[in-house]
Amino acid sequence: MGKLWHMDFRTGGEFHMNWFLSGLKNRIKTETPGKYKLKSPSVLEGKSTFDCPSKALENGEWNENKCIFCMQCDLKATERQEAFTVNDKIPPVLEKSFYLYPVDSGTCGACNVEFTSLFAPQYDANRFKIFMANTPRHADALVIMGVYTDEMESVIEKAYNAMPAPKIIIGFGACALSGGIIGDKIKKSFNIEIAGCPPSPENVINAILKAREKK
Repeated sequence: MGKLWHMDFRTGGEFHMNWFLSGLKNRIKTETPGKYKLKSPSVLEGKSTFDCPSKALENGEWNENKCIFCMQCDLKATERQEAFTVNDKIPPVLEKSFYLYPVDSGTCGACNVEFTSLFAPQYDANRFKIFMANTPRHADALVIMGVYTDEMESVIEKAYNAMPAPKIIIGFGACALSGGIIGDKIKKSFNIEIAGCPPSPENVINAILKAREKK
């Protein structure tokens, strides 16, 4: 059998569709959004007096951006992959193929794994015209994960400045959005905030699809 590939004309790169063969071999099925049932992370409901280590409970109310989804409180997991916020009217970068450029400011590694999983056979973000860019010069969105660190501040700024306009910033996970339990939040305003420790790939896809509705 000849190689399976397609040419990405935006980056000029050739991407081999090895995941397609891997999916067939391992009987991995690509599901539509909403088919996956995941308790953590997912939207939580109810009230709790639990002494939350990440301060995600304020007067018993849940703050999704601070939650590390340890499931030690009395809140009930709904399995709804809707733990995200689209903050602004999004510029018209979502109407075409949408390229994400990830920046790790200081993670434990979990966010990196889930981000990469977006492009695995189970989720196949490419079918929604969502792709990963190899350079910020080809990116529509800067995806920042991990806690704030002084050393990475200039790196993030350089990556953002290298991106063509229009462009957006996505906060990925509790550490970037609130500092989690180990640090400080990223000092940037996010167009899209995706909660989770780490966020699930389906939650990420749902957030981007929702943002498309607000373009």
